Amino acid sequence: MPAGVCGCCGPLRPRYKRLVDNIFPEDPKDGLSKSDMEKLTFYAVSAPEKLDRIGAYLAERLSRDVVRHRYGNVVIAMEALDQLLMACHSQSIKPFVESFLQMVAKLLESREPDLQVLGTNSFVKFANIEEDTPSYHRRYDFFVSQFSAMCHSTHDEAETRTRIRVAGIKGLQGVVRKTVNDELQAIIWEPQHMDKLIPSMLFNMQDSEDLDRAGHPSTPSAGQDGEENPAALAESCFRELLGRAAYGNMNNAVRPVLVHLDNHHLWDPNEFAVSCFRIIMYSIQAQHSHHVIQQVLNHLDTNNRNTPRVRAGIVQVLLETVAIAAKGSVGPTVLEVFNTLLKHLRMSVDFELGEASRRNSSCSVSSGRSKESEERIVQNAIIQTIGFFGGNLPDYQRAEVMMFVMGKVPVYGTPCHTLDTVKIGHQGTKRIQAMLLSSLIMVTSGFKSKSMAAALPPPFLDPLFSISLMEDSELRQLVLEILHNIIDRHDNRAKLRGIRVIPNVAALKIKREKISKQDVAFMKKHGQQLYRHIFLGCKEEDNVHKNFELLFTTLAVLTIELANEDVVIDLIRLSIALQDMVLANEENLPMLVRCGVMALVAAYLNFLSQMIANPPFCQHVSKVIELRSLDAPFLLPEHVFRDKCPLPESLDKEDRLLYFQTADMAECLAGPGYNAERLSVPYVPQVTDLDRLSRRKSFVDTISLQVDIVSSSLPDKSQLAEEITFETLKKAIDTTGLEEQEREKRRQVMEKFQKAPFEEIAAHCESKANMLHDRLAQIFELTIRPPPSPSGVVSISSGHPQHQSVPVYEMKFPDLCVY
Repeated sequence: MPAGVCGCCGPLRPRYKRLVDNIFPEDPKDGLSKSDMEKLTFYAVSAPEKLDRIGAYLAERLSRDVVRHRYGNVVIAMEALDQLLMACHSQSIKPFVESFLQMVAKLLESREPDLQVLGTNSFVKFANIEEDTPSYHRRYDFFVSQFSAMCHSTHDEAETRTRIRVAGIKGLQGVVRKTVNDELQAIIWEPQHMDKLIPSMLFNMQDSEDLDRAGHPSTPSAGQDGEENPAALAESCFRELLGRAAYGNMNNAVRPVLVHLDNHHLWDPNEFAVSCFRIIMYSIQAQHSHHVIQQVLNHLDTNNRNTPRVRAGIVQVLLETVAIAAKGSVGPTVLEVFNTLLKHLRMSVDFELGEASRRNSSCSVSSGRSKESEERIVQNAIIQTIGFFGGNLPDYQRAEVMMFVMGKVPVYGTPCHTLDTVKIGHQGTKRIQAMLLSSLIMVTSGFKSKSMAAALPPPFLDPLFSISLMEDSELRQLVLEILHNIIDRHDNRAKLRGIRVIPNVAALKIKREKISKQDVAFMKKHGQQLYRHIFLGCKEEDNVHKNFELLFTTLAVLTIELANEDVVIDLIRLSIALQDMVLANEENLPMLVRCGVMALVAAYLNFLSQMIANPPFCQHVSKVIELRSLDAPFLLPEHVFRDKCPLPESLDKEDRLLYFQTADMAECLAGPGYNAERLSVPYVPQVTDLDRLSRRKSFVDTISLQVDIVSSSLPDKSQLAEEITFETLKKAIDTTGLEEQEREKRRQVMEKFQKAPFEEIAAHCESKANMLHDRLAQIFELTIRPPPSPSGVVSISSGHPQHQSVPVYEMKFPDLCVY
């Protein structure tokens, strides 16, 4: 009876359980029974409502086999699950998936590497299945954590460790593919998940680079393709994740990268950091680039007190991101990048000066110098970033950046948008000026503007020229190089490099175009400003060979790009004024500078004469140069700038043949085209209000000198007008009897012209005309040279400027100024 009962109950088991039991052979080594698996699959497809029960029963058997270490049956169960997943795509698959994920989780929790790899492979197959409808309740938190832990496997055997890490990366890749396209699974982009996903990938990418740096390249073994290389697979997964990142998820994707680089001290050296951000910038969508840049800028602000090498590493990473973003879209962060970099440039200078002062007050000289040199690394990285970013922007944005950077260049003793120049001192101001001008050179490199007025607007030109008057040869060199980048629109500078007497300018094949009307107007408005700063730049005592080379290139580029007939005359006047200034030597310049200016004039007039193709002019210039080469080689650039060139004690003013003569050049240029009469008017630089910003002692002397010249050239003021006093002004205001005086004066004039002989009337008119011409000449002289200022005359005594204030009511004006 009991046997009959057992035999009767056996067939009462549900059919799905019998079908599931039949797929397991007696010996697990025989593998999955294909015929029985086909029956189970057909049953599942025919009765999809049974899928959840099939899944639950398979999960029960798998859990029991895992506990009993029947790993053969575990493999068979997972294979059966995979085939059922691939075959069934109905609505009833949702409960079955839950059972499947429970079994995968069970395998991942085991400590057997084979079971972990088996569970991962099944999950990857599931991740590649596209479901018809989204899942509202499924979560992958456990899988993110477990796969991330596998990515950090520290198994003793290298091969097993690699298998586990590869499986972990594939699992994360499966999670990403399953979730990023599902709007209901946006939770995967939350920080708690990104903080596990991103570091796991970076850890494997970094581990490979560490092995390469140690001289043990992690090349795949025989039979191991690129997909089994953890570093390559992690990089592929990292790129895929970033490529799927939407606008609102960029910050959560980039922040873990920065944290990982901080935790593992990967900013110094920063090869891996640079590599990571290259991958990021090339993987994300172009319109999201500014998010990455903003994140790096914020991270730089966070680490503003970190070591110089760490800050330099972050800035270099920013350079890489900016270089890639500048080719596409950089969004609204253009000026934000420059603002942040300029702020950190100021801080770096503060740190450097602070270290220098502490070094002077302590004994640790070597450590202080190393700290200072490290700050220089930060500063150079910032300059390179500013220049590279600006140089890769379109021209319309580059012009704005030029204005922005120029507005940040400080002038000592004046308020600035970025820093207090009094606080950082003269040395700190000079350092920042030099660095910002160096970055401007990089920004303006390759800048091509159709109009000089657009490239050199007054808000940019005025402060640039103000810096060109500084008593520092390095700053003046940087200003001239910036001018070259902007003015030279046909890239002729390389052909003009080095100051020399060029024997055949035509052989240089200089590119030029006819000057436009806009550039003619620009030279009429700003030409005198350009000439004046060239003139004053030549008078500096600390000028070296490079200064004269850059001044020669400036004059040559002006001639090529902006010179019409009037500008040519002005440049010749400027050259003659420089020659006269050297011969007069009222500035007491060193002999080397005086000979350098003479050599500059010779080299430039030789270039100009050949550019305008005037044979008599060329002949005159060549004759002077030939005589100099015989009698005064120190007045030519090929000799004066050589080492140990013998210099004379004084220049012979009487030997007129060694100098360029205004009358001879005016005769050569006489005729149509050139107004040679203007050469007889000596060039005198105009004075502007910007000179007070330049802190030039020599310019103060120039003002005092010009006031003295004007005072001495005018006739005695007592002969021109009586002294202006209160009584005189009172009499002038009093109009009593004015009408009677006017009528009497008018009657006398009429009577004179009616009764006087013709010769007397003609002589009287001629004297009137001569007086008019004399007065006009005096007015022109006053307009060229500035009148004395009520603020006083600046005189130099014992090396210190002294201001002698003159009240307005005590000044003696010529009668031309009184009416």
